[in-house]
This record gives sequence, C-alpha cells and structure tokens, in this order.
Amino acid sequence: MLLMLIKNANVALRFLLELCVLAALGYWGLQTGWELIAKIVLGISVPMVAAVVWGIFGAPGSPQQLHEPWHLILEVVVFGAAAIALAAAGQRALGLTFAVAFVINRALMYAWAQ
Repeated sequence: MLLMLIKNANVALRFLLELCVLAALGYWGLQTGWELIAKIVLGISVPMVAAVVWGIFGAPGSPQQLHEPWHLILEVVVFGAAAIALAAAGQRALGLTFAVAFVINRALMYAWAQ
C-alpha cells in the first residue's frame, strides 16, 4: 500500500517536473531578452516550442512517442535544457536542484517501469 502511494507520488512529481520545464524556460526567456518585446517573445515562444515537441514525441500516450533510447535522449535534452536555463538565468542552485530531482525521478520511473 505504501509503495503504491510512493509510486503514484513519483508519477505526480514527473508531471510537476514537466510543468517546471515550461516555467524554467519561460523564466530564462524573460531574463535573457535585451528589450521588452524580446523578453516577451522568448518567454512565450521557448516554452511553447518545448511543449509542442514534448507533446508530440515525449508525452505518455502520444501516438508518435519515441522509443528507447531516443525517448531518453529527448528527456535529457528537454529537462537538461530547463536546468541549464535556470543556471543561465542566475538561478544555479535551483537549476541543480531541478536536475537532481529529474535524475532521481527518472531512475525511479525506470526501476518501477512507470
């Protein structure tokens, strides 16, 4: 019973991490732009591109979901980009925390075949 609860929490954490990818990329865009319009464009378009790519090729249940090892590569690229974006935007500790959370979550998902 407790293990099932932990497994469900891991799946919920995964969804939260996916949302954090969008937030991290949006934050990076807002911090990176040199003018207000560039900040807004980057803050909106970068997370949108990531969401579309993830929705087509990475999301569970997607008809075009990639198979291993390509899916793992996509995960590392998308989640790694979010961690790097946070670090580049001056949030190194948050970026590192995000990366560690992703690695632990992914390892548990693999171990439990989620």
